[in-house]
Amino acid sequence: MILKRISILNYKNLEQVELSFSPKLNCFFGQNGMGKTNLLDAIYFLSFCKSSGNPIDSQNIRHDQDFFVIQGFYEAPDGTPEEIYCGMKRRQKKQFKRNKKEYTRLSDHIGFLPLVMVSPADSELIAGGSDERRRFMDVVISQYDKEYLEALIRYNKALAQRNTLLKSEVPVEEELFLIWEEMMAQAGEVVFRKREAFISEFIPIFQSFYSFISQDKEQVGLTYDSHARDASLLEVIKESRVRDQIMGFSLRGIHKDELNMLLGDFPIKREGSQGQNKTYLVALKLAQFDFLKRTGTAIPLLLLDDIFDKLDASRVEQIIKLVAGDNFGQIFITDTNREHLDRILHKVGSDYKMFQVDQGVITERQEDEA
Repeated sequence: MILKRISILNYKNLEQVELSFSPKLNCFFGQNGMGKTNLLDAIYFLSFCKSSGNPIDSQNIRHDQDFFVIQGFYEAPDGTPEEIYCGMKRRQKKQFKRNKKEYTRLSDHIGFLPLVMVSPADSELIAGGSDERRRFMDVVISQYDKEYLEALIRYNKALAQRNTLLKSEVPVEEELFLIWEEMMAQAGEVVFRKREAFISEFIPIFQSFYSFISQDKEQVGLTYDSHARDASLLEVIKESRVRDQIMGFSLRGIHKDELNMLLGDFPIKREGSQGQNKTYLVALKLAQFDFLKRTGTAIPLLLLDDIFDKLDASRVEQIIKLVAGDNFGQIFITDTNREHLDRILHKVGSDYKMFQVDQGVITERQEDEA
């Protein structure tokens, strides 16, 4: 899928943007805080029906404005045009349309425009809590497996209902608990099996990317822990009920799964340098791209936001080699350092566009323009 053109009104600091893109490489340069990331986030919104950074839609509306609109004009692999529209007014529900027809469920859109974004916010995958790492698995698997997404939605609904019962100040009949616990267990087993299958297939792809970028300087790994591996998930949840009632929430289930990120045999959170952490995250996301490309019908868009920060010259060079190769489809890349972008363009050749971003204004630049 190729994003040929985008139209943006009042999204974050982008007042009005109309851009046409290269089908291969699109580079954006400018100082921090000018709007480079906001542009990538608008593209992300068109794939996931939400911002990558701020889940409260109304807070993405430009200051002193009442609405935002993002429209993306795509071309499918067979040449079919696709138009995606997102509009949001303050105090109203957002609208999401494909070819002018509104979706009844936003989840129906997920996976239609596969996309991978690498950004400084990814540092939370290592530094943050287990919910960040579960979200990583959810974002990848949901883009190619509708059954997974539906099971996850059912599980979260049952979890919320059970948590309400756990907080009840009046006695609750066991049958009522069992209704939601059985739904949690049934949906949770589906989520567990699919997460486990994904991780086993994903690990070697991830390790090969890390090995290439680091030039075999370190070994990395991933392991997956889940209560669903211990025993029947229904029994695990039921056995925890008394303790859960004391706490007022569910302590066990696939909502507590953990993805352990390792440098050698130790947690990278504890052992990794800034450069090793950044290499780990970039390799993780490039492996995500490769995995989606293998499992899906469309090549994902790749968004690279400030990707070279905290990396030494040799690792930057290895990433440039990867990005400049033929394994990727359409790429959007930002950097404050114009030289990094020029080096990529030199390797890629002619099919690219360069844009300057300044105070929310985005201007296309020709090769000979500074």
